[in-house]
Amino acid sequence: MSARFYEFSWDLIGNIEKGRPHLGSDMRLEVYRLFQFTVRDVLERHLKSKEEVDKIFFEAGINAGRQFSEKLVGRQENLYSFLSLLQKKLQEFKIGILRVEQVSQHNANLIISVEEDLDCSGLPDSGAEACHYDEGFIKGALDYQTGDRYSVKEIDCWCLGGRTCRFEAVKEE
Repeated sequence: MSARFYEFSWDLIGNIEKGRPHLGSDMRLEVYRLFQFTVRDVLERHLKSKEEVDKIFFEAGINAGRQFSEKLVGRQENLYSFLSLLQKKLQEFKIGILRVEQVSQHNANLIISVEEDLDCSGLPDSGAEACHYDEGFIKGALDYQTGDRYSVKEIDCWCLGGRTCRFEAVKEE
């Protein structure tokens, strides 16, 4: 098997100041969603399964959550400090407004909401959750910080009639 061409590295982000001296790093949300949903469309046609596409987006989210946390947040003294800094970074990058609604003893179970998220805030009710990438992102971030493994599942979604996306994270035994 040959080497992977697009194995993730921050070098793939490039030098934004040099490459986009006039436009910079900002872009409109419509462009992000155009990219996301056209990629989903093509993957669904090729894989013939929404569930397989959801798995791919979840896995990509894990990678992104881990990479984002490692590069932009760093491992913190405790989970509370980590989540506080992650919250600030997600808002700074205009990814969403993270809120920690509940943390159980020993950080074994968390309820986390993300308002104004990139993936689905403002979309019509489709009857299907849309935030598999976000599930993975949260898992990747938590796994990175704690060294444990978490299962993350969306329990409320804008696309299911909610007005925020809410996730339950449970530490795996």
